[in-house]
Order: sequence, then structure tokens, then C-alpha cells
Amino acid sequence: MGQLFRITGFLSYVTMLFLNAFVDLGHKIVIQNTLFKTYDGEAQILLTAIVNAFILLPFVLLFTPSGFIADRFPKNRVMRTTAWGAIGLTLGITLCYYQGWFWPAFGMTLLLAAQSAFYSPAKYGYIKELVGKESLAAANGWVQATTSSAILAGIFFFSVLFERALAGTAGLLDPDAIMRLVAPLGWVLVFCSVIELLLAYRLPQVSPQSPLSFDWHQYRSGRYLVRNWRAAWDNEVIWLSIVGLSVFWAISQVILAAFPAFAKESLGETNTVVIQGMLACAGVGVILGSVIAGRVSRNHIETGLIPLGAIGVAATLFLVPGLDSVWAHGLNFLLLGVLGGFFLVPLNALIQFHAGEAGLGRVLAANNFIQNLTMLAFLGLTVAAAYVGIDGHVLMLALAVVALLGAVYTLYKLPQSLVRFILARAISTRYRLNVIGLKNMPAQGGVLMLGNHVSWVDWAMVQLASPRPVRFVMERWIYERWYLRWFLDFFGVVPISRGSSRQAIQTVSTLLDAGQVVCLFPEGTLSKNGQLSEFKRGFELAARAAKSGVILPFYQRGLWGSRFSYASDKLKSNRREGRMRDVIVAFGPTLPLDASAERVKQAVFELSVTSWRTYVETLPTLPLAWLRTVKRDPGALAVIDSIGTSLTNRRLLTAVLLFAGRMRRLVPEPAVGILLPASSAGAIANLAGLLCGKRVVNLNYTASAESLRAGVEKAGIRHIVTADRFLAKLDQRGIDPRSVLPGVTLHAMESMRAEFGLLRAFSALAIATLLPVGMLHALFCRAGRPDDTAAILFSSGSEGAPKGVELTHRNIMANVRQISDVLNTEREDVVLSNLPLFHAFGLTATTFLPLLEGIPMVCHPDPTDAVGGAKAVARYRVTVLCSTSTFLRLYVRNRHVHPLMLQSLRILVAGAERLSPEVRESFALKFHKAILEGYGATETTPVASVNVPDALETDTWKIQSGSRLGTVGMPLPGTSFRVVDPVSLESLPPGEDGLILIGGVQVMKGYLGDPEKTADAVVELDGTRWYKTGDKGHLDADGFLSIVDRYSRFAKLGGEMISLSAVEEQVRKALEQDDLEIAAVNLPDERKGERILLLTTESIDPDALRRRMMEQGANPLSIPSELREVAEIPKLGSGKTDFGALRRLAMAG
Repeated sequence: MGQLFRITGFLSYVTMLFLNAFVDLGHKIVIQNTLFKTYDGEAQILLTAIVNAFILLPFVLLFTPSGFIADRFPKNRVMRTTAWGAIGLTLGITLCYYQGWFWPAFGMTLLLAAQSAFYSPAKYGYIKELVGKESLAAANGWVQATTSSAILAGIFFFSVLFERALAGTAGLLDPDAIMRLVAPLGWVLVFCSVIELLLAYRLPQVSPQSPLSFDWHQYRSGRYLVRNWRAAWDNEVIWLSIVGLSVFWAISQVILAAFPAFAKESLGETNTVVIQGMLACAGVGVILGSVIAGRVSRNHIETGLIPLGAIGVAATLFLVPGLDSVWAHGLNFLLLGVLGGFFLVPLNALIQFHAGEAGLGRVLAANNFIQNLTMLAFLGLTVAAAYVGIDGHVLMLALAVVALLGAVYTLYKLPQSLVRFILARAISTRYRLNVIGLKNMPAQGGVLMLGNHVSWVDWAMVQLASPRPVRFVMERWIYERWYLRWFLDFFGVVPISRGSSRQAIQTVSTLLDAGQVVCLFPEGTLSKNGQLSEFKRGFELAARAAKSGVILPFYQRGLWGSRFSYASDKLKSNRREGRMRDVIVAFGPTLPLDASAERVKQAVFELSVTSWRTYVETLPTLPLAWLRTVKRDPGALAVIDSIGTSLTNRRLLTAVLLFAGRMRRLVPEPAVGILLPASSAGAIANLAGLLCGKRVVNLNYTASAESLRAGVEKAGIRHIVTADRFLAKLDQRGIDPRSVLPGVTLHAMESMRAEFGLLRAFSALAIATLLPVGMLHALFCRAGRPDDTAAILFSSGSEGAPKGVELTHRNIMANVRQISDVLNTEREDVVLSNLPLFHAFGLTATTFLPLLEGIPMVCHPDPTDAVGGAKAVARYRVTVLCSTSTFLRLYVRNRHVHPLMLQSLRILVAGAERLSPEVRESFALKFHKAILEGYGATETTPVASVNVPDALETDTWKIQSGSRLGTVGMPLPGTSFRVVDPVSLESLPPGEDGLILIGGVQVMKGYLGDPEKTADAVVELDGTRWYKTGDKGHLDADGFLSIVDRYSRFAKLGGEMISLSAVEEQVRKALEQDDLEIAAVNLPDERKGERILLLTTESIDPDALRRRMMEQGANPLSIPSELREVAEIPKLGSGKTDFGALRRLAMAG
């Protein structure tokens, strides 16, 4: 609800509504109470009915011009003008009060109602323009609650002051005398009208002026009346909604007119405050019911409330004649109001939703006309009943019978809605639905809904999210199950048999032409990995066979990991956060019926970003998420060092609390440097830094002294946490951080640990054991927001100076969840953590992922030590290994790494650099394990896509493809790729090479202290932030991405673009040496513009190379013009080629 009040003008708008209703009701209460004090019996009922008729009559007579004005002019201007009118009218009313002119004041009720008749269509039409379709139901809840609050406040305020003004008067007073006694109340009306006018000038104009014109001849002839009536009549939903509202308010008017006399007769009550108080209970109930209905209808329209409310209203009306106490009537009216709120909110929202933008004013004017005509008719019948002397008890029973007939009709028209509501309430005990993009749902016409399919209850969530009934297409073998068929028939499920494609096409196209909403899941099966599967093309034929309609893409997030999905038990356990599970259904902009499967799937991918963006708003910071994981299973194994040290969650938390306490005192700056390898010490240092609210900066100890110094200065680091043992190893490699970082203090973890003492250690252990998550977080975790920077990672610098990439808590949390979802992590999983912590792949995928998901991680500090890594895999039964092509090559080449050592691996992912085909093939040949290639960048936290294992669908014996050779997979959930023209950024069709953009919740906050580079690297398109990768590639029809090369790694020879990576592969193939260490570099050339230099660590005969490449049909331009032998090819710490150093080496000659 709070989000509504963040909309500019919404608070002013609802305050205006309150004041307008308060003024209208205030004058009516004064007149009505005067009648109550001076008349009895039939005369009182008759005059009270006339007062109510005065309020209703203008809405009938001014039905057409009020609707025209609301459509012709900006609605905020209409409300402003009518607010001026209210000031004039309240001044006139105040004059009547002071002069004791009762009957002129009585007549002013008609003029005040005329002002409201012009105000009303603009008031209700403005809601949709101000808040949009998604928040219609919630906004209507506030509108209804505000109006009811104003009525309630007006009843008590004016009734109490009315009684106080008359206190002490002896005998009966005439109406004119009462007017003079209550005259000061007129100034209250004037004051409220002035405030209303001031607020009207604060409303933003959200719709332009329309070029409509008014024809008085058509008005006098009744043509406008017929046209505006048809605006409501032609749409069944609008018409039935108006009828329902009309009957409810007509019954209410009869109660307002007849109940005071009924109460005076049956209860003997003569105090107007008590009488109005009983009626006011209904107003309180409407407030409560409207607020509840708004909450239940969060971001969608819950039509199931309509039959529930109708049945309840009828039941409470039947109780009225039999009650004999003020309290009983008050409670009954309260319940009537609550159920009335249930009824009113969705009906008003349905009218606004289904009315077109251009004709909304006419529809709302028609709504006013029909409602007020119905109320007038009911009041006329009430007057007639009073005239012939019908008893009040009989009149109340007659109202109950009318309400009962209405409830029966509502059940007849909306049986699905009631069942859906009951189903929704059952589901809401475990699932909380959030709908995004409801404005994209067409209000009428055929709609073909297409989206992802991850669970057995997808249909329920889609139906609950849609304000229109949805017909689902289902496999006949599921439909034929006897225990499901009656239920599926009730919801209008469309069964389709395999092999009957022509019949299926005809059925779907017929439903679309009939204006119905049809939903099918184009994957044709439930996802086995949380990813989108291949979109079958059957829907294309059905859509193109239809004569009218649109395609509405949608994406569901939150059901993968539920008990109704194919997720692993471990993932189901991890995603069970509290009692409620958040489910998001996002609707995208409509597509034409001729949209291809590729276009629809791309739209669904991009909707996944939208839904995940909403989901990550609910995620905690990294330390809070980790604390929850630890306390869920304190005794579980958390970290094992390959040298044998192991820590449970409890012991790890104890260590982190101790080091965090020490770090707070040692490091006053907001950023702390960490110089450690993948290890338990590295994990402790990072967690302790985050617990202190620091930005952790894992430093690249393999970088040059200049790069290391520049990174430290840029991040504002004055203190670095390291270990003496690790510094000694660096020293053996000729690396001395102390000498290159003057002015920076290095803190060895061994020294920090020596200061703890036994008592402090036991205290920390007791705290870790006994305190719950909330207290631990409150006491030891520095306050931070999910959007704060959690880590700064310096990019690999493979093409230049490293840039400081700021990753927020939300970035890392999101990427961890994305990776875990697609890998479908299992209870038996163990992760090998041997990638450097200064590398995004190592920090996120092999450190934070196991820590946050509760998966044991085995740390091995040196990724180049293939034998040591393989021993760790074998000893601790590691199941998940993330590495790079360079490091995996070491496993293949080392004869001491036996295939049995890697037997336990379930998933093997290669990222950070392009996977060499030779490495993939030789690894599979030696270890019988498939390497799944992934893709990403430091700027995307880093994982953006990954191939996942294929899955067998045992019902159909078809393969659900999760990987495709030569690609880097499909984007992770919550991620999307676009391949665009590098200049115009226009999207390119599948199969065409272009610049790769990555959009998703894991896209970085920005480059540290460099807004210009951030603006150059991240572009916003269609409301989503996209990272420009600098890579060239293409998407295939199913959304799998293929990388060609870096744009910077192309040579332009004779006007033709030659990929340097392709040159390297062709050279290896020609020489039949897959593991040959070579690197191609483009250098300036006066004749061809550029030439290709090949650097190699081995001697190669240039003539033999040229001959073999020509024999294999290589492009002559791709044959290197020069070969140069070097001692080694420059590498980064991650194993990737250092292209910056490579170019310097080439230029040095």
C-alpha cells in the first residue's frame, strides 16, 4: 500500500476525496437531523427520501454532460473547477443557516449534488490515469476506505455538534430555528471546501486535453444518452458491475431513509448521534472491507470477493428485522459494511479496467446515471411503501430478499470467481502473489498467453493473476484422470491429444476469435532445471489461424524450488524461507499473433529480468543471509581446507565473530583489503569484513606492482588482512606486497588470532550457539542496505588497466540464487573452491554460493596445482567444480591425475575464458566428464549464462535440452541477452553476429569513482540496464548464445574482419597440436591496414604453416604474416591471456 503514496499527487487526491465527501455528507446530516427532530412517521420517511433524491437526481439529469466533460478536459482541471463551485455553494449554505432559511437550505442540497455529479466521473476516471492498471484494485480500496472514512467522520462530527447546538433548548423547535442554532457548522463546510481547492492545484495532469465537442441538439434528442448508455451496455463485464453497484447502493439508500424511523419505532431511540452511530458502523465496515479487499487484490483484481460479498450482504440484511438492541444492530451493520467493501472494490476496479482510455469518462458517467436512477427508483418504492403504511420490518425483509436474488445471480454468473477465491485463500496460506504489468492485459478481445512452465500449479497462479477468466490448454492424458476431470471442466480447460494438431489449432483459434483468454505453455513440459526449454512452434499455427487477438507473454518466478516443481530436495529446503513463498507473475507488452517462437521467447527472457528485479527487492544483505544459513543447520560442515582443517557452521560463525570484532577496531575505513587465496581464512576474512559493514576488496596478488598499487589507492584501502603463511609463499614467487604498498598496514590473521584468548573464544562460541539470527544481526552486524556496495573487484585487465567493479549485496545475492537454481544444487553436493578470491567467478560461484546455500566447500589455494586439486576432489567427494579452460587443461596434461580421482563430479563448469574445443574433447576422453561452458563478466557478478545437463522426460521420452555444443548456454533466470548493432544498438535477428548485451539483476552498480566509464559500459533500454560486453556473438532460435570473439580481437585486413581467436584455432588445427601455446596480435600495416603477428612458445616453420593452412581451405587473409618465438605467453592470475601485456610484447619487437 505504501507504494501508492509514493506516486506524486496520490495523497492530495485521497485527501480531496475525503473533504468532498465530508462536505456533501455534512450538509445532508444537518438537513436530515433537522427532519428527524421536527417530523415523525410517514412525513419523516417522505422528506428524508426527498433529500436523498435531491442528492441522486443531478447524477441522472447531468449524466451525459458530466461524462463528456470528464473525457473532453484533463480530469485534474475538472476537479479544480468543481472545487471552486463548492466554495460558492458552501458560502450560500452558510448564509441560509444564519438567516434561518430551512427550505432554501433544503434546496441547496440539490445544487451541491449537481457539483458532485460533475466531479464524480473525473474523480473516478483520474484513479486509472494516476496509478495505472496494476494498482487499480489497491487504489480503489483506498478510495472506498477514504470515502467511507469521510462519511463516518461526517456522521459523528456533524451529529455530535448538531446535538450540542440543540442542548438546553426546551420543547420542540421549528426547522428555521434549528438552522440558526447550527449556523456555525456552515463555516466548517466553507473551510473544507477551501482546503479541497488548494489540494486540487497540487494534482498532476496525467492526461492531455481531448478534441471532443458537445452537440446540444444530440443532448436534447437523447442521442448522447443512448450512446453513453451503450458504452456500458456493450461490455458485459462493465454492465454487470454497474448493476451490482447500483443494487448495493440502492439498498443502502433505502436503509438510510427508512432505518431511523424503524429504530425510533422498534428500539424507542430518539438521539440522532445513536441513530447515526448505528448507521456509521456500516461505514466503518466498508472501510475495513475496502482495505482488506485492496490487500487481497494486491496488484491484481480479485473477482472472487464479489460473490462472497453478495452472499454476506444478503445474510446480514435478513438479520436486521430480528435484532432488538443498539449493539446488535451496530455489529450487524459493521459486518454488512465489511462484506459490502468486499463487493464494491473489485466491481469498481473492473469497470475502470475494462473501460477504454478515451471513453472512461462516459462509462463512469453511465455508472453514475444507472446507480442513481436505481437508487431513485428504490427511494420511490420506499416512499410508496411509507404512503400505504407498510411496516418497517417488512421493508427490511424486502431488502434482504432483493439482496438474496442478487447474490444468487452473482453466483450464477461468477461461479469460477468464488471457487478461484477459495482456491486463492488456500494457496495464500503458503504463497504470496505479486502481479507485474497488469496494464498489459487487454481488457477485451482474444488473448493467447504464453510463458514459462516450472511447476504443477502454474495454472493456478496465472489464473489468480489474471482479471479475466483463462482457458488452459492441457494434454488429454492428464485431463482424462477421473479425479481431475470435473475440476478441469469447471475451469474450462481445453484438452488436446498428441497427434491431433489440426484439431488443437482449430480449438485455440476458435477461442481467440470468440474473445477469450487462452493460456498454453509452449515448452510443452515442466522444466527440469528452472531454465526455459525449447518453445514448440505449434502455437504459431494456432495464432495465425485466428482472425483477431494478441499474444501476451508472461513469466513466473518463485515456484521453482517449491514442492510442486522438479527442483532438488536441497533447493526446496533452501527456498523455504519462512511460512510464505513469494510468487511473481509478470505480464509483458502484447505481441501480434504472427510473432515467432524466437520473438516470444526473447520477450519471456526479458520478463524474467523484470520479475527477478522485484524478487531481489526482498533479499537480505549477504551477512544476514549467511547468518540464516548458519543457524538453519549449525552442526553442518561448512569449510574444509585441502590440508585437512574443517569448520562446521557453528565454528565458522565463532571465528567470524572473533575476527569481525578485531577488524572493527583495526580498520576504521569503509573498505578493507584482503590478500588471501581460496581458503578457510579467505572465507572468514570476507565474512568478517561484511559483518563489519565494510566493502571487501580481494586484491590480485598476481597483478603488476603498478596495478596493485592503483587498485589499493582507488578503493581507499589503508589496511589489508592477510596471513604470514601466504606472504611467505608469495615471497617464494618473488612477490612482496609490503614493498609495493607503502603507507598500507598489513594485518596477519595469525597475529589477530593470537590476541583472542580462551575466554573470548568460548564467549564467541556461546554467542554463536545460543543467540538467534535476529539478535546476532542486531548485535554484531553493522546496518547496511542491500543496494550498498558489498565487494569491489578489479576487472581482469586483459585488455588494459583494471577497473574497480562495485558489486552490491543485491548483485551477489541474486547471482548466487540464479546459479544455484539452474545447477539444482543437491544435498550431497560439495563445491571445490580453488579459484582466486580476487576473481568474480571465484568469489561468487565458489565462495559465496556454497556459504549462502549451505553447501560444504573444499578449499585448495592453488588452481594450477592439478594434482592437489584432483586429490581434494577425490578425498572429499566433490560434486561441483568451477574452473577455466586454462586450468582444466592442466588436469588433462598431468599424467598423475587419474580419471578415478574426478569420478564424484556431478557438474563441471568452465568460465572466465573461452573453452578450447581441444580441452573439452580431451577432458571428456580422459575423465568421461562433459564440461559445461558458461559465460559472464566481472561486471555481471559474474555469471550470465551456463549450459546445464540435459534431462530426460520420462512421460514422453524426449530430451529437455539444457546444453548445446559450441554455445555458452541460455541466460540464467533473471537474465537476458540482446545481440545488437554496435552503433545503433538495434536488436539483430537470431543467427546474426553483433554486440552482446547482458541485462539482469546481477549487472554491477558501476565502476568505482568513474561515472563516465560506467555510462559508457551500461546503457538503459526499455527500462532495463544492459552491460555492453564488447563481445561479438549471436543467439540461435532457442536462445543459446555463441561467442565469436572480442570486438577488440579482430583484425581488419583489406576491409575484411578476421577473428584472432579463429586464427589461433586454425593454426593449432593445421599443425595438429591442440595444446600449442600461441597468441595472435593485430599490428598496423601500411599496405593492408593491419597485419597478423603470431607469438609462439615453440619454433614453427612459417612456410610449412602457410602450406598446411591453405590445404585446409583457410582464408588467405587469416594466415599470419609473421611468426615470433617468445619465452611465454603472458597470463593473468585467472589463467586468461593478458592481452594488454601481449600487445606490449608484440609492439616491443
